[in-house]
Amino acid sequence: MSRPHCPRCCRPLGHCLCALIPRLSSRTRVLILQHPSEVRHALNTARLAALGLSNAELRVGEEFEDLPQWLAQPGYRACLLFPGEGAQSLQAFAGQADERPALLVVPDGTWRKARKLLHLNPVLATLPRVTLVAGLCSRYRLRKAPMPGALSTIEALVAALEVLEAPARYEALLKPFDALIEGQIAAMGEQTFRRNHHPG
Repeated sequence: MSRPHCPRCCRPLGHCLCALIPRLSSRTRVLILQHPSEVRHALNTARLAALGLSNAELRVGEEFEDLPQWLAQPGYRACLLFPGEGAQSLQAFAGQADERPALLVVPDGTWRKARKLLHLNPVLATLPRVTLVAGLCSRYRLRKAPMPGALSTIEALVAALEVLEAPARYEALLKPFDALIEGQIAAMGEQTFRRNHHPG
């Protein structure tokens, strides 16, 4: 019999993170496109981010037929947070002489699954691509990043919003993420963590 889970954060009731999830506002509209394989992931930081941002929406799927309608929301200028050829820095995008707030589209999944989302939803290729500043380091100490600068979805969103919404800060969004990591380390034991994930 499975343990009861919190219907909001989807964590086991004994490890509910809801008390740590803030409710932060932003002019930027955030649209997270989550690959279905991420829904049951132990971290699922995209869900934590969507719960913590009042102007965010989380959609789960592989093909989003009504995506063109979502992207055409009046009063916003859409962009895709994903590296690639022709991508510009988020700072450059934010600095353009356009008063409209951003509609930030964020694919959520492994790199392979995220690329699949882009392939299955060709309208995403029509959006300007934006990237975060180089050299950011993930706080997720339990997994080796697949490449330099690779961040979890919630970390990438915090970094992006602190550019788009400057001088507002979004660090509070990482509180449940940090608690989640500390809980996983505690569950495996400090010695196991140090042996497997913290050389030196």
